[in-house]
Amino acid sequence: MKQVSPVLLLCALALAACGGSNPARFLPEVAGSVPQQRLRIATIELRDIVLPAYGSAADILSEGPDGALKALKGAEWADNSAEALTADLARRLDLGGTASVAAEPWPLSEPADIRLEVRIDRILAARDGTFRISGQFAVASPDLRMREFLERFAISVPLTDPTPAGIAAAYGRALDDLSSRILLRLAR
Repeated sequence: MKQVSPVLLLCALALAACGGSNPARFLPEVAGSVPQQRLRIATIELRDIVLPAYGSAADILSEGPDGALKALKGAEWADNSAEALTADLARRLDLGGTASVAAEPWPLSEPADIRLEVRIDRILAARDGTFRISGQFAVASPDLRMREFLERFAISVPLTDPTPAGIAAAYGRALDDLSSRILLRLAR
């Protein structure tokens, strides 16, 4: 029988000990089926969403009584990148409207009818029991298939449960609200 190296044994024990400290990972909640909004365009390219630095962090943050954003212990976003949020919003827009929506880079040889840009300047679980997201979205139409525009948004949804799961649920509802607002604006 072969003997196990003491160094190898210590490394294995150290790795096993690290396993217990893995944080729980959360995704923004996904809504059920929604009626499709009839749009005047057939295709939309969603550019990568721009987030504030704290919104790109892996930690799930909550606003404390002093106004400081603090990480919730043992909880992180499953994917904290702007690309993941872009893909999530693209899916919500695609399912909620009659246009085909894809995140950049546009996958088809024929360009999309419009390019949609979303810039988020504030995203937080606020101390007043709401989840807030604000910023602006813009539509560019290179072939002038629709009038270009820029519109600000400010969304606030109730945060009934200040736990990571509750924040993820509120985050999902805020994204649903944002996608609905964008689709309503594109339907005009």
